[in-house]
Amino acid sequence: MALKAKILVVDDEEDLLELVRYNLSKAGYSVDCALTGVSALKQAKTGRPDLMILDLMLPDLDGLEVCKILKGEPDTAQIPIIMLTARAEEADLVVGLELGADDYITKPFSPRVLLARVKAVLRRKTEKGGAKDLIRLHNLEIDPGKWKVRVDRSEVELTFTEFQIIHLLAQKPGWVFSREQIIDAVKGEDYAVTDRSVDVQIAGLRKKLGGAGKYIETVRGAGYRIKE
Repeated sequence: MALKAKILVVDDEEDLLELVRYNLSKAGYSVDCALTGVSALKQAKTGRPDLMILDLMLPDLDGLEVCKILKGEPDTAQIPIIMLTARAEEADLVVGLELGADDYITKPFSPRVLLARVKAVLRRKTEKGGAKDLIRLHNLEIDPGKWKVRVDRSEVELTFTEFQIIHLLAQKPGWVFSREQIIDAVKGEDYAVTDRSVDVQIAGLRKKLGGAGKYIETVRGAGYRIKE
């Protein structure tokens, strides 16, 4: 899949855009480019790329808003997103990850790092695409094939990352996952996310699940599990 994957690159710096396009094309990927957030949304919805590389600082809609819109719509929620940011502040990165972004690269970066991150995200997408079995637990129904969660047969709107977490926990009821294990499973190994960001995701997930949120249990000093 990787050599045939279609990648949409979004950045308002034309020189950087061309640099990324050149290196991805040289590696065998099909590459489309966009200079604005509005254009990126249109191209993502019509072209359905296998991966989007998205700059946070754009002249119209910023990258966080583009990510939020795409992850909130069923037709585009499964498009993996790597954020490009010149800002290394943790708050910006955590917000993007909470919205469902899959990875990030801080500018300036080397072509080697870019290609490694792209390959890793596409590989995880392929691996996750194989797990399609419906999970029913308590009054929850988790459908990884359609990326949907239902409570008492009513669909619950979750972000891409929230879905990944509930799906991970539900595959092993009663099993305690540490924060580090959750980060590794959802985002990939060696991912620079704090434990606090996992806690924020869990809190949001519980709130959205309503009464079913009680099934996600905190194991003090260890991590989280979903009740058997």
